[in-house]
Amino acid sequence: MSFFPCFVSVVFVVRNQALDLEKIITDATSVVSEVVRDYEIIIVDNASEDESISVMKRLTSEDGIANLQVYALTKEVDSDTASWVGLESALGDYVAVIDPLVDSIEFLPSMLQKAIDGVDVVFANNEKKPTHSLGYRAAFAVFHGMYNHFNGVHLAKEAPQFRLLSKKVINFILQHPQSAMTYRHLPATGGFSQVRLSYSAPPKASQPKRLAESIDRGMRLLVSTTRAPMRLVTSLSLFGAMANLLYCVYVIAVGLFKTDVAPGWISVSLQQSGMFFLISLVLFVLGEYILHMASLSNEAPLYHVAQEMTSSKVTRREKLNIEEVSAYSKRNTNSDDEQVDNANV
Repeated sequence: MSFFPCFVSVVFVVRNQALDLEKIITDATSVVSEVVRDYEIIIVDNASEDESISVMKRLTSEDGIANLQVYALTKEVDSDTASWVGLESALGDYVAVIDPLVDSIEFLPSMLQKAIDGVDVVFANNEKKPTHSLGYRAAFAVFHGMYNHFNGVHLAKEAPQFRLLSKKVINFILQHPQSAMTYRHLPATGGFSQVRLSYSAPPKASQPKRLAESIDRGMRLLVSTTRAPMRLVTSLSLFGAMANLLYCVYVIAVGLFKTDVAPGWISVSLQQSGMFFLISLVLFVLGEYILHMASLSNEAPLYHVAQEMTSSKVTRREKLNIEEVSAYSKRNTNSDDEQVDNANV
């Protein structure tokens, strides 16, 4: 197995997995510590209702696991938002996001090899998927079909959640006002060098997906990452306004050149077409105004970290954010300080 001289952060999003937490972390530590120089394991607890917090407090104690960072959220959020909590706090040169129920940490060295070779984004797709209900699969297919049509990327196939990002990509996502929402698709559409790998590993017991929440999350993702739905509304409004205007012209032409017109038809037609013209025109202007305001607005934070825990043991070989001062420089600094003091005297 290759050894990589870099600092890697591994992000796990967990919820109600108190019984499996220690195994998840120890397995990740055993794999990552063998292939990289420095590492950290980041656990984002998505508002668990079991004993997960107690377990993580024990694991971050002096007798616990080294290089462990924990962020416990106050309320449950979608998996992309929870993943971003760990991503924006990661210190590594490369950051891996792994679903412990679906993805395999054993495949991380293969992804790291691609990243070290110069690839900014490495996606990994597990060919073995957990089973879901028929309704969820149908909604899944419809959403990804629409998203692919509007944005030109199939999220499930071209931007799976198991990914390894360089710090350059994370800094790029941080520049966007809705980083937690755009994190899912920006690595695939931002123009960075990328590669997609496939592997086969049986997923663990998956938590059931709630169809209503998945539809809500999909609609928010679709609306927040593209203007296509609102642009479609404004285009239809403009088309309706122009069609009713042309119909008014047609009604006036019939009144001028036809003699056998039913009584009242011209006035009623002009009234209805004129009313629908105004309504369509108002919808068009309103839609454009909403698009403009959406581009200027900044939403409130989607999450809040209730507790933050850090391992008492750290095994990093390099000190982060610390500038080393040599003995020679320190001696010269002390001499300069003494000269200043003598001058003041």
